[in-house]
Amino acid sequence: MSRYVVIGAGAVGGVLAAELHRAGREVVLVARGAHLTALRRGLRLLGPDGEHHVTVPVSGDEGVDLRDGDVLVLATKAQDADAALATWAARPVKDASGRTRTAGEVLPVLTLQNGLDTERAALRRFATVYGAVVFSPSTYVTPGEVEAPGAPAAALVWVGRYPASRDAVLERIAEDLRAARHPTQVVDDLPRWKAGKLPAVIGNVLDALYPAGPLRERAAAALRGETRRVYRTAGVEPADIRAETTLDLGELSTHPIPGRAQSGRSTWQSLRRGVSPETDFLNGEIVLLAALHGISAPLNAAAADRLRAAVAAGTDAGGLDDADLRATLPGVEVLVDADALAAELAGPNPPTLLDVRWALGDPHGHDRHRAGHPPGAVYVDLDTELARHIDDPADGRHPLPDLADLQAAARRWGVRADRPVVVLDDAGGLAAGRAWWLLRWGGHPDVRLLDGGLAAWRAAGHPLATGDEPVPEPGDVVLDGGHLPTLDADGAAELARDGVLLDARAGERYRGETEPVDPRAGHVPGARSAPTGDNLGPDRRFRPAAELRTRFGALGATGTDPVGVYCGSGVTAAHQVAALASIGVPAALYPGSWSAWSNDPARPVATGDTP
Repeated sequence: MSRYVVIGAGAVGGVLAAELHRAGREVVLVARGAHLTALRRGLRLLGPDGEHHVTVPVSGDEGVDLRDGDVLVLATKAQDADAALATWAARPVKDASGRTRTAGEVLPVLTLQNGLDTERAALRRFATVYGAVVFSPSTYVTPGEVEAPGAPAAALVWVGRYPASRDAVLERIAEDLRAARHPTQVVDDLPRWKAGKLPAVIGNVLDALYPAGPLRERAAAALRGETRRVYRTAGVEPADIRAETTLDLGELSTHPIPGRAQSGRSTWQSLRRGVSPETDFLNGEIVLLAALHGISAPLNAAAADRLRAAVAAGTDAGGLDDADLRATLPGVEVLVDADALAAELAGPNPPTLLDVRWALGDPHGHDRHRAGHPPGAVYVDLDTELARHIDDPADGRHPLPDLADLQAAARRWGVRADRPVVVLDDAGGLAAGRAWWLLRWGGHPDVRLLDGGLAAWRAAGHPLATGDEPVPEPGDVVLDGGHLPTLDADGAAELARDGVLLDARAGERYRGETEPVDPRAGHVPGARSAPTGDNLGPDRRFRPAAELRTRFGALGATGTDPVGVYCGSGVTAAHQVAALASIGVPAALYPGSWSAWSNDPARPVATGDTP
């Protein structure tokens, strides 16, 4: 039977050592400082069934004499792993013949860290490396005790050898973990499973800094969406843990611990204890992966930078507010409600308001704007300012404007680089979404849609102005394009085959039953029908995030595969991109859309209900 030397007595290591000890396995728990002092009197293991005093053997770093057959379990934080690996790999080990060798030569190490880095680091120093993905709800904040709210399982584990192979030691480790209330699956492709976990914990940085709420949820979804985009570019194919596992995920259920408030995740715990968190190996891992493949991960970079600043300032866990989150990740908030907008307009940095009053076949948008709009809102003409003149029908009915023309128009509307923008219409955002998308694509970091548009503004009792607003002071925004992805016709065709291409037009146009504008009826072969109007509820406001996730999930648009959207001419498809962005699913826009596709006789057309 192996002895487990668990290096790191935090939430994961402390609970694992305690449960191995309770299961009759030989174990020694390595700790430091006040935690070690307290643990010498026994570990307080707090669970849903009360408190347990576990007399697991404990030691400081220098107090363990390694012996042949030991398994080193590295349970430190990821940022501390490399130093610990260097230290323990050099430790002497006497084999049965009395010969002394180093631990790196003769002992296996099992790494439990998040991120994608530790196993490679371990293989530099250890001949035998096992790694594990661990889902654990445990908490360590107070010296001498750990909270383990999971039951009946304390944690779930996926373990494998790195590089991939199987052996008797691996199988024995798995059996011992199972005996210790850690249901375990042996996997052959550990890096896929490590990559599969990372999106699940990429939002830990937000959990550490901000209180729970819809904005934090949207921000975490955006971080996950960016992570999936980086994975695709880097060729990383993460495991879908829920779909691929053979474990019963229901075994790990979190229960209240009597007398204890619910704690935050691992980064929250680090911030609460005043120690360095592992963010560089979570969000920083994505920033690194992006840089290595010639792209950027600005959301993950900004979140990691904000945490570093919070650590330097001594900010308490959960000590920041939504205003700080908006400033840190301005692009993640797609929508603003009427009351919140009214409050912002009365604040120190009021947003620029743009009124995109437009509907297909209705030339009276400016007249409708003059008849009533939120005070200060500047009229924007979709046909002439948010699209360029049609030179070739194959470009579509609303080709993207030239970048220089878009920037000139935005400055004419008063758009500034340091000032947020809110766009609205009287159609639930179906027209305003085009302005939202263009300004975001151009590079303005903080553009939102007024949820529910003019109707929501009126319903909230806010005032209306009539006539034209005074010419605003010219803005200074610089737009350089490319900040949101686009598709051409070939890209749309490829995505319809290999990803998820959504057709945002009404169902009858998708099916080819009618085509009031464009030369041919039907849809891009392989595209899936997703009428934009279904993004909205009866009040013309966006449906709740949970409903949107269900809607788009049923269409396959979860962000796991690349997503693209088209409509008739690239207008309402932008609304669909905004709806997807609001739940953290990035999507590319096909600006030419059906008007461009159907004008090219070489492009095939499908009809009917199915893609």
